[in-house]
Amino acid sequence: MKVATAAYPLDVFSKWSDYADKLTAWVAEAAGEGAELLVFPEYGAMELATLGGLAAAGDLERSAAAVSARIADADGLHADLAARYGVHVLAGSAPVFDDALGARPVNRARLFTPGGACGIQDKQIMTRFEREEWRIAPGGPLRLFDTALGRLGVLICYDAEFPLFGRALQEADIILVPSCTEALTGYSRVRIGAMARALEQQCVTVMSSTVGPAGWSPAVDENTGMGGIFAPPDTGFPQTGVIAEGALNRPGWTYAQVDPAAIAHVRADGVVLGRAHWREQAGRDAQVTPERLR
Repeated sequence: MKVATAAYPLDVFSKWSDYADKLTAWVAEAAGEGAELLVFPEYGAMELATLGGLAAAGDLERSAAAVSARIADADGLHADLAARYGVHVLAGSAPVFDDALGARPVNRARLFTPGGACGIQDKQIMTRFEREEWRIAPGGPLRLFDTALGRLGVLICYDAEFPLFGRALQEADIILVPSCTEALTGYSRVRIGAMARALEQQCVTVMSSTVGPAGWSPAVDENTGMGGIFAPPDTGFPQTGVIAEGALNRPGWTYAQVDPAAIAHVRADGVVLGRAHWREQAGRDAQVTPERLR
């Protein structure tokens, strides 16, 4: 399959049609290049806050509410585009108020299929900014999506830095890593996490990023990143583990061909079999013998 991952700038809109036109243009471009799976970044939906005015977009609490209020409309647009262009789309994640999960918003990504299905994935662990200043809450559990393209998992940004989440998604062929990082240090952490999850579980990871300034928002005011598609540096994949990557902070799509058969092959007969040997760690982590060397 061909995968497209976005380095996505956040814009200011005065009316809904401007947002719809932007999203349609992005999807049409990737579909026109033959992409079947499109990945937008974490908090890619924050630009919806500007439809409520810059005063609302410039306030943490009001912007979360403004975006959440628009998600149903945005989901309808994504569903229509997925069907119209015959693609799977991971929509940019958003703060969403879900009464079933409590009073605080969760950080939620949504996956749309050409057949009209939609799955949701909430972020599991919040960054310091999300928990201390914005008060975004952890959401529902990790999910494994069985799609026509294979088994897909989603680890939203910081979640990709935790190996047990990757292990929980060990049956995923592709793990999507939508990210939103302010500085190069944050981008590097998530990129390293995405590459490590690909190494450990012998799968492909697809990282997308917000890019550029968005000074109207205290949540996503500065953004550093690029698109990247990663694999284990092993049989059937590049020796660096990098299948494709964009240019830092340059908006646009990064494309790569991903062969599910190559994933199955490296898991069965790679030079190393880290995914299969993972269980051998159990118990050995407690077998640490302290020694005093002077």
